[in-house]
Amino acid sequence: MRTLIVALGFLTRLPMPRVEADKADFARAIRLYPVAGLVIGAIVAGAGWLGARVDPWTGALAALVAWVWATGALHLDGLADLSDGLGAAHGDRSRLLAVMADPHIGSFGVTALALQLLAKLVLLHALPAATWPVLALIPAAARIGPLVWARMLPPLRPGGLGAMVASAVRPVDMIGWIIAAFASGLLYPPLAVAPLVIVALSLWFRHKLGGVTGDVHGAGIELTETALLLAAALYALP
Repeated sequence: MRTLIVALGFLTRLPMPRVEADKADFARAIRLYPVAGLVIGAIVAGAGWLGARVDPWTGALAALVAWVWATGALHLDGLADLSDGLGAAHGDRSRLLAVMADPHIGSFGVTALALQLLAKLVLLHALPAATWPVLALIPAAARIGPLVWARMLPPLRPGGLGAMVASAVRPVDMIGWIIAAFASGLLYPPLAVAPLVIVALSLWFRHKLGGVTGDVHGAGIELTETALLLAAALYALP
């Protein structure tokens, strides 16, 4: 329970009881990120379902607002930082890390945030009403990504989040959650896309960045969520 509380306390804005936790507990919490994602997904799906009682656009907006609120825009911040770094680095990895560490947001980050929020809003609107319950599984599936990236990619910042969680992910954790994603695809086929997107992002992160940081984990979660929403929207087409 302590590990789950740490995971929820880090990944969400939900009020959590105070627990004694050290860096090792914080690192081990990555094993339960998909469970925290399921909680986030339940909030998003509930808000979207209620909003859709008014009309589809209200449902999409309610779900998006709940999504941003529940996560505290944590992963959006990572997406903005990564976008700024990639836009300004011009192939210089040290420059990329320096820009990503800058607390200010640049034009690349603003553009990425706008496009990400717009994409999620449009894709949420494209989902049929019957999809709202299974929407809860999308944030859960996307949070399998950090387990794969932490295991497969080297950390770029010693002492950062990427380095802290790198040794906490056991093969059984990563493989077990990937199997769970494929099994969920039997219930709702778009979810089976999650492992493929996560592996594709892993290869892209390795090629483009050479490793992973906390910001990269956040950006990857956002990109995976959008890819799964796209898969869900395409699956819903007649």
